[in-house]
Amino acid sequence: MFDIRLDHVSKRYSIQDGTRERSIGWPKFPFQRKKEMWALRDVSVEVQEGESLGIIGNNGAGKSTLLKLLSRITAPTSGEISIRGRLSALIEVGSGFHPELTGRENIFLNGLMLGMTRPEITRKVDSIIDFAGVPEYIDVPVKRYSSGMYVRLGFSIAAHLDPDILLLDEVLAVGDIAFQAKCLDLIGKLREDGRTVVLISHDLSAIQRLCSRAILLNHGQVVMTGSPVDVVNHYQQMAIAEETYQLSDETFKKTATCSYISFASTDADETPSTGYPMFARFGFHVQAPLDNVVFNVLIYWPSGYLCTQLTTAISEPQLRITAGSGEVEFYCPVLEIQPGWYRVDISIESNGVYLDRRQRCAVLRVRPGKLAFGDFYMDTVWRIRT
Repeated sequence: MFDIRLDHVSKRYSIQDGTRERSIGWPKFPFQRKKEMWALRDVSVEVQEGESLGIIGNNGAGKSTLLKLLSRITAPTSGEISIRGRLSALIEVGSGFHPELTGRENIFLNGLMLGMTRPEITRKVDSIIDFAGVPEYIDVPVKRYSSGMYVRLGFSIAAHLDPDILLLDEVLAVGDIAFQAKCLDLIGKLREDGRTVVLISHDLSAIQRLCSRAILLNHGQVVMTGSPVDVVNHYQQMAIAEETYQLSDETFKKTATCSYISFASTDADETPSTGYPMFARFGFHVQAPLDNVVFNVLIYWPSGYLCTQLTTAISEPQLRITAGSGEVEFYCPVLEIQPGWYRVDISIESNGVYLDRRQRCAVLRVRPGKLAFGDFYMDTVWRIRT
């Protein structure tokens, strides 16, 4: 049985196309042309009761528009939306707070606006304050709250609605690390209780960890739907394909240049796999002999998070190379990163000074290999002792 159903839903906005002057036969006055922008186009999605759905995509893909339609903040231009059960949307956390009222007063005001009864709020107020982590400031006007305290209190109120369906838009960016852990625990508990959860996040690991299914939006259309691992992998591939690989804007001494970087498994014709060996071959050209040379290969998630590195910096004695072209080969007995697509930077330095550095110069694709949960694979040996 479904909790949410979107049937060929589209959302169109009218935007202004610059300011011009009309002067032929009329007094001069500015006017603006209107043009249409489709935030969503022919989206059909069905979310089953108790399912946790992740929604990912680039900025402007239509993710937040979709949640605003589901929460009835705005109406679709065409198509139908069906929702069963009590719905709570954490989209603009803290909206509706009155700055002159205290945190406690805003709990009652905001709770009533969100559909809770006064006895229900009274019963939950202590839990709301404790979850938000602001007990010492609860009787202070919220205009004196920090931005983190403000959104934590808003999140806590909405999280205590006991909804059948919970819509979450980038809630993992709310508050500090400790509060984010509370949010993750809450989402996990809601899933265990059989609640339906729809989560938008740029945290791809959270989508894989918390969701049972995911959809990928691009330019307002559903590009792919399926398991979170498959959808995230496709999204990473799209994101990397759209990047422009180029040299850094920095000026370097051209006594040495990077020429290429390639990756392979033990069989040079195969793509590396998680949990298996990998070769990385780094080509270079040197115009004159160099001392204390370091070759670096930095491997990043598409989001820009540094995943790991390969470097000769730990070599003893320090490397000395002669003029000419060559290749340094890195060998990893076990490739410990998850399957997916990664962007790669390479650099050459000598005596702590960069001689050449190329950013986003290559892509590393890692195929599924040995089973891995989390961000990394760890090779282990085990036995049963009695």
